Amino acid sequence: MVIRYPNGKQFKSNSNEMTEKKKRIIKKEKDISFSNRGKTLEDEINDTNIYYLNQQIAIIHKKPVPVQIVKVEYPSRSAAVIREAYFRTPSTTDYNGVWNGYYIDFEAKETENRTSFPLKNVHQHQVTHMQQVTNQKGIAFTIVRFSSLDRYFVVPFNILYEAWTTMENGGRKSIPLNVFETKTFEIKPGYNPKIDYLSVMTNLIVNEE
Repeated sequence: MVIRYPNGKQFKSNSNEMTEKKKRIIKKEKDISFSNRGKTLEDEINDTNIYYLNQQIAIIHKKPVPVQIVKVEYPSRSAAVIREAYFRTPSTTDYNGVWNGYYIDFEAKETENRTSFPLKNVHQHQVTHMQQVTNQKGIAFTIVRFSSLDRYFVVPFNILYEAWTTMENGGRKSIPLNVFETKTFEIKPGYNPKIDYLSVMTNLIVNEE
């Protein structure tokens, strides 16, 4: 059946075009929901550490943040509200513990950047701490999540330190994605554990040595 406008011009349906547009919107929404499932990298590592502990694979915990509380109010006998607090000292790294006789110490970082990891996300005292750990034969590294790509990498300290030194000497202020792909260890997300970062420890140790 042919349908025409009042001026006699034939009406042409764009239903196929709208269908394709709708498909693209739905796909985009699915992609967003997949890459952002409501959990941060820290949540995923915490869940993984619980799995390691329950399976007696390793004992690794998140370090407490050193906070000095200076003002507390008690609106009721059973409740206390902290009104003022300060960081006592700069925190070092996020996690530490023991695996297979090795001391483990690492930082967790996320970035929405799709092509590189900005070094402004790392602090000098964290680099210094990880260097001290490696000097004592401990294992220091950084887990980096490219959230927009849903990709995870374990970065050996020597790779981070090389990039940090380059930055301090006036060079690039970020680590390109291709460095992650060629010089670090990518972890494919799983079900349980979600981020099995210990699976690359043997290769990381060989790399450090």
